[in-house]
Amino acid sequence: MDDTKKWPEVEKAATEKRRELVLQGPAVDKRISSNGGLDSSIYSLTLLNYLEVSQCPSLTEIHEDIRHLTNLQSLILCRNKLASIPNVIGNLKSLKVLDLSVNNLTVLPEGVTQLRELNTLNVSCNNLEVLPEGLSQCTKLSSINISKNRVIGFPADFYSEKLDLLSTVVASDNLIEELSGEIHKLAALKVLDLSNNKLREIPSDLSDCSKLKEISFKGNKLNDKRLEKMVNGCQTKSILDYLRGKGRGRQGEDKGDADGGRSTDKKKRQQQRKKKEKASDEQDEVEELNKMVVRVLHVSDAPTALTVKVSAEVKDVRPYLVCCIVRGMNLKSGNALKRFLMAQTKLHDDLCGKRTIATIATHDVQQLKSPLMYDVKQPTELKIVALGRKEMTAVELIRHLHLEAEELRKQKKRQNVTGLHKYLQLLQGKPLYPCLVDAEGDVISFPPITNSEKTKIKKTTKELFVEVTSATSLQTCKDVMDALIVKMAELNKFTAEHQEEVGSDGEGGGPPVPADSSETSSQLIIQQVRTVDQDGNLKVVYPSKTDLSNDMNNLTIIW
Repeated sequence: MDDTKKWPEVEKAATEKRRELVLQGPAVDKRISSNGGLDSSIYSLTLLNYLEVSQCPSLTEIHEDIRHLTNLQSLILCRNKLASIPNVIGNLKSLKVLDLSVNNLTVLPEGVTQLRELNTLNVSCNNLEVLPEGLSQCTKLSSINISKNRVIGFPADFYSEKLDLLSTVVASDNLIEELSGEIHKLAALKVLDLSNNKLREIPSDLSDCSKLKEISFKGNKLNDKRLEKMVNGCQTKSILDYLRGKGRGRQGEDKGDADGGRSTDKKKRQQQRKKKEKASDEQDEVEELNKMVVRVLHVSDAPTALTVKVSAEVKDVRPYLVCCIVRGMNLKSGNALKRFLMAQTKLHDDLCGKRTIATIATHDVQQLKSPLMYDVKQPTELKIVALGRKEMTAVELIRHLHLEAEELRKQKKRQNVTGLHKYLQLLQGKPLYPCLVDAEGDVISFPPITNSEKTKIKKTTKELFVEVTSATSLQTCKDVMDALIVKMAELNKFTAEHQEEVGSDGEGGGPPVPADSSETSSQLIIQQVRTVDQDGNLKVVYPSKTDLSNDMNNLTIIW
């Protein structure tokens, strides 16, 4: 492996002590091909908690030096041509997300079973025939996807009460011949997809999975033709009721002494589960009511994905920026817009330290003229139509704000400076000011001061472009953005539940009319936005799979 010329992304990650590194696409693939693999210095980036190498068909193996990346929480190696994964992957004790989908793997190393923190495993679209014994040791596993392989069955220890967090099993398009009755031990199971396999029977014990909400057995030639017809057209509840009925019927047939004990045990177990079922259903209903759903749209799935280019000059002014697009936020109903603006102000006051730590700006996507550039300008050259004001230079705007802040301090007879004073001081003495500029050359954001009247959000806004900037750290930006999205989900849920009326003109005026059905859904869609340097190299994409993941039990993220 020739590493005489280090890769710029790797050098930058090392110099700036970055926690994330994303390498993908034809340009990276060409380097992998000529280099005989990845730049070996990647494996010395021990601070990384997110590593993605994808869409590189020349990548056929990962070096054992990956064992040094012990802080990794997400390892995304999808859409390559990997033939094997080193067993030392088991050394990555902090790993939570492992995505090896769309490769040429024929076997998974036993090291995977040593990943005690793993909660998401995706090995779909490979050539696997078996899964390793010992997956029950991954006790935090909540989702596994093995679809589109050649797997003939699950290992015996997979049906284990230790996997009490496993809620999603996707195993469609395999060669699975049998589903064990021990499936009932997966108490948290909510989604089970075994479509297009070789199953002949579905065990009645499946009906004992009290949390099961979604099942698919389409494409299996079942011995029970009535059941086969049901799985191709009926709802989950109907199928489970049928299986439950079959289980009871079989119990009635088991009269012999030899089977008496087994029948009694099964009957007791089902009676116990039936008692728990009602309480579990009630608990699930409460959980589902309290849950908020956020769906993440990957940047590769968006035909007109927005990218923000970042100039090198911002490094000495306000270097950190994360962005995303939010769809499905209902600002039209009642006081929804007012509640959102108040929540944003509260985040600015608390988490953002009155904007001294980070600043949030929101824009109406329909008013954006992309591509966008995060750049710097001299104070006398930076012109903006600030919210509620006429166009003026940054120097004029800050002078106005200083006068207003001083007047406010005098009115309230304060000795100390106000929050407005504090964030105005952040740019003091800076020869250049940061700004976000659209394709027409207009400044639409001037952090941490204000954003533009041009892209101001209104009740009629359907898509929001959200930016968070900071001079502190990239993680600070991400933490603030995470908190904002959670708050937006909470507000959207509140608005949907209360179904407030809206004005006929969408601005609250005119006779009130009921909100339509599209305004009563609370699900948010977050579209990833990439920020790149001036050469087009990726700096950060938000959200990544390590974002929106900390202590958010009431938030369901769908990737």
